[in-house]
Amino acid sequence: MKYDVVIIGSGINGSILGAILARNGLKVVIFEAGVHPKFAIGESMILETSETLRAIASFYGVPEAEYYSSENYFAYIGTSHGVKRHFSFIYHEEGEEQNPRLTLQAVIPKNPYGHELHLYHQDTDYYLTTVAISYGADVLQNTKVQDIILRVDGVEVVTDQGHYDAAYVVDAGGFRSILAERFNLRDKNTLTHSRTIFTHMVDVSCFNDVRASKSQYGIPFRLSEGTLHHIFKGGWMWVIPFNNHPNATNPLCSVGLVLDPRIHPARLDLSPAEEFYTFIDRYPSMRAHFEPARAARGWTRTGRIQYTATHIVGDRFALLGHAAGFVDPLYSKGLYVSFMSTMLLSHLLLEAHKDGDFSAARFQLLERVTLSYVRANDRLIANSFKSWGNYKLWNVYAVLWMFGAYLEYVKLTSARVRAADRQAYIKEIQDLHLVGGGYPEFDQLASLIDTIVEEVNIEDDGEVERAVTRIRSLFAAIDFMPDTFHNILAGKNHLPINKFRLSLLKPGKGFLGKRQYREHFFGNGPVSRLIVSYLREQIMYSTPVLNARRRLNHTGLL
Repeated sequence: MKYDVVIIGSGINGSILGAILARNGLKVVIFEAGVHPKFAIGESMILETSETLRAIASFYGVPEAEYYSSENYFAYIGTSHGVKRHFSFIYHEEGEEQNPRLTLQAVIPKNPYGHELHLYHQDTDYYLTTVAISYGADVLQNTKVQDIILRVDGVEVVTDQGHYDAAYVVDAGGFRSILAERFNLRDKNTLTHSRTIFTHMVDVSCFNDVRASKSQYGIPFRLSEGTLHHIFKGGWMWVIPFNNHPNATNPLCSVGLVLDPRIHPARLDLSPAEEFYTFIDRYPSMRAHFEPARAARGWTRTGRIQYTATHIVGDRFALLGHAAGFVDPLYSKGLYVSFMSTMLLSHLLLEAHKDGDFSAARFQLLERVTLSYVRANDRLIANSFKSWGNYKLWNVYAVLWMFGAYLEYVKLTSARVRAADRQAYIKEIQDLHLVGGGYPEFDQLASLIDTIVEEVNIEDDGEVERAVTRIRSLFAAIDFMPDTFHNILAGKNHLPINKFRLSLLKPGKGFLGKRQYREHFFGNGPVSRLIVSYLREQIMYSTPVLNARRRLNHTGLL
């Protein structure tokens, strides 16, 4: 059989892409070298990622994509996944007990969609693969791609099970992308330098039970109720539990140590597990956190993990997900980059299929957006690593991260609820680049702050103090940053649980901002339309309504 599109890799991106294309009438085959279920990391969702999944569900008719956007879908996807109510950062200094004052908790809003998730990837990927099959895609597991032959009139994919012809091939095969290697597309010239040691563990305590209580920290949620980051000079550690809610059925917790090899060179004389424990012995509170914990699978240790691509599209092919690039899991933006690329690639493929034009020029939007997302993520992460050398610098740089994520989420959500169709939505979001919602004034602010961080000597306390003062003055000079973030700069250690207040609707000053800001993020519609949209979505995505829809689907009434 000749296919319209061949997809290499049935991970979360390949499966969603296959489901979208098959649902919209294309003949699709997905090749998977392994077999599901299979271990994978990258479990922490963020608001931007969940919102992109809602857009995919809305504009491509694949409702299953948004099942992973909220805790309200547990009845649909099962309870092997964790809940994410916050992003928390606990700062450590070597040889000292952790100081509760050096803490930041970025609370995830519950309304209108419900809190985010910690994805148990082997279940997520397996389910989405079956969704692709249900929409008509062919999925061939235990099938290794050996060669790809690109011709003017099509693509031939050679596997260990036979030859397959198609009009287009998408390589979602990760770092070992056969196309990236074939065309020498790998680029490792990134700003970020990090390596990892990771596994899944059991019996990982809540850090509040080890060091200090939630009230002593002065934060809204226990640290086990979300994604916990232990941060320190030259690295960080993720702690992502799947057993952190009353209905949890999965005892595992994802744990990973991420280190800058220039500051913390690999200890190849030790096993990965030995290196992990030897390292955390230097931080008493971190070591106490893992006293009762045990690894549930072998530890994995990597070398430097950063790479991107010089190009990600060519005539009749594209790289997707980790085949296109990977920076570092800090801030959990990797899935957002991948899903936005999936959103755009789906649109471009459906349009190209109409007239049979699969040239590289037709897919330049995908290349521009994907690479701009990767570069922005790289700069954000590299400067975060640097800022951990002095907590005062991190305390102000963290505001840039939170503010940029907030604006991106506002733009994504507004674009979806206002767009009449997929074309209109793509037009709204095509100039985004990971943070800031595509707002030029934020881009200018971020560039100035990033440059300050890049130029400061982190070992010189006087230089750091002056840099912090300059960054604070830049924040103070803008009029479109919400008070929530100014409060962090003033010493508050968490974002508020309830972010909605009537005062936010005050003309010119509130959530909608002044004219230029308002037009960029919300268009020219009346405030009443936004209020109605918010209330409608809060009802549509509430647990009772979603569960009622599920029951009706099962009885065949929908």
